[in-house]
Amino acid sequence: MEKAKKGTRLLLCLSLLLMLLSGIVVSCVQTSGGTVTMKELNFETDEGYSMSAYLFVPKTATAESPAPAIVTSHGYLNNKEMSDANYVELARRGYVVLAIDQPNHGDSEITSDFFILKPSGVYQGALALSRMPFVDAHRIGVTGHSMGAWSVNAAVAQDNANETHLIAAVLLNCNDPMYQDDAGGFANPYGTRPAGVISAVYDEFFGTSKDAAGNPLSSPYFMATPCAQSFLHFGADPTGLDTREAYQYYTDTVDGQQTFRVIYRPEIIHPWSHFSARSESYVIDFFEKALGAPNPIASGNQVWQWKEAFNFVGLIGMVLFLCSFGSVLLGTPAFAELRAATPVAPHKTADKKAALWFWLSLLAGAVFGSVSYLFFLTKGTAMAVSQTESMGLGLWSTACGLFCILSMVVYYFAYGKKHGVDLTDIGVRMPARKLVRGILLGLLVAAAGIACVFAEDFFFKSDFRLWTLAFKAFDAPILKYWPYMLLFVTYYVAASVATNCFNYNEIGKKWNGILCAVFAAVPALVLPWIQYITYYSTKHMAWFQRDMSSPNYPMFILWLFPMVLILFGTTLVTRYFYKRTKNPYIAGVINAVLVGLITIVNTCTTVV
Repeated sequence: MEKAKKGTRLLLCLSLLLMLLSGIVVSCVQTSGGTVTMKELNFETDEGYSMSAYLFVPKTATAESPAPAIVTSHGYLNNKEMSDANYVELARRGYVVLAIDQPNHGDSEITSDFFILKPSGVYQGALALSRMPFVDAHRIGVTGHSMGAWSVNAAVAQDNANETHLIAAVLLNCNDPMYQDDAGGFANPYGTRPAGVISAVYDEFFGTSKDAAGNPLSSPYFMATPCAQSFLHFGADPTGLDTREAYQYYTDTVDGQQTFRVIYRPEIIHPWSHFSARSESYVIDFFEKALGAPNPIASGNQVWQWKEAFNFVGLIGMVLFLCSFGSVLLGTPAFAELRAATPVAPHKTADKKAALWFWLSLLAGAVFGSVSYLFFLTKGTAMAVSQTESMGLGLWSTACGLFCILSMVVYYFAYGKKHGVDLTDIGVRMPARKLVRGILLGLLVAAAGIACVFAEDFFFKSDFRLWTLAFKAFDAPILKYWPYMLLFVTYYVAASVATNCFNYNEIGKKWNGILCAVFAAVPALVLPWIQYITYYSTKHMAWFQRDMSSPNYPMFILWLFPMVLILFGTTLVTRYFYKRTKNPYIAGVINAVLVGLITIVNTCTTVV
């Protein structure tokens, strides 16, 4: 027992060390070794809503020597931290950078307008930069990914309506350039501004067109479209003109000023473009050519990957913290009765029928989760709610949880009860006192994990993440949407019961937990595989959005990317706690709270 306590204390120390190391390295990368000042701002915009942003000011940017500046924007359902490759690389090259949270995202104000109806964030960011004394107001660039690029186009339109233009350079990432006027004729809305597009070859949402028969064509065919060709011809009707290519800088004189157009075509998918060294090299090259870099560094020299790597180190540290801190609490008088006298051993597999039930239950859960996913996401996201993503994923989670409960009930009455399975012995049933204390322990552990996230943000302006999976600090108003978190309770509690009370056995031996975790993650693995194998091999997606009124199937598939690690990792967390307590509800509560919180914090919210 003493050896186990020592191991738990060491694991707790290791988890804290990993989170500390994560914060230190991330802070060093974000500030370019202390040569860039990073601040978090919350300011009132000219349109009357408050907006959150990170501001990066190189030490070389002063009132006496103002620097060019760039507004960077995330896309729909993301937040300013998703622009980290841009703000890290641009700031270390001497640009002042303002990385914004769009309205209704991150820590910006939640309004009654849907993001598409209020795409003004980028222009408000440009206005804010223009008023800073260390910014060269004649060299302000804007860039955004996906719907952030939509906001960039809206900023250009708003800038064009003003006598004095603020925006000097425009780079769209994974969205289409404007090439028509209000009457549908060809036009050059970017005017004299240098303008570029990073157009992913396998973009799921943009770069679309139709063939001669009216059949939809996806992004692989984008360069042949009037949109791409007119943009590269500076707004001219491309009919009869030379066919222009990607990666070429085309120059022309507009209103007496020389400018350029360029389209970059990395062979990647839409969400990978804000996590891609290739895309980032295009961002660096574009703005150096358009605005001039105060501190030129080769575009291949990038360090943002170190930030991402150590954000992931922090994520690992946090998961280890949840487990070790929970174990430490089990050693306190308040929760000692929850601790098992000895580590819980795997259940005996009585016969071949028991093994068959094990495999069938895993397979049935994986199949149900896979085939029901698009159905429940379509239903949930069609509802008039404040967070459509949370509702869609929450409905699917609830349905999977109910199916999991049904499968356990069927197993128990069809086989288990007749073969000596005791619900009290395996931990399904327990005294109310232990159940309540277990739930309380789960809530305390989840709260401690959230406290670690806030500490990381307070001391280092960092968080724990890997690509689109993020534990991040949040402002209090988002907690008004806590009821969405309840939609995740059924699945994560039921999955913990199934994984441990029924499926913790000798099958797979020491790999039993990994086996259960892999099957739990099957829907998040299989559906994207089908989507992208089809896309890369045929140039058409398996599931696509027919029009704006149809379900956004490509978006639903993308939401599964973080679910791979979530479903896999939460399963292992449940096994850790069960082996020490024979109580499946502790980890079920921890997982439900944290996964629910991740979901409501990292999405778009509107007032309905």
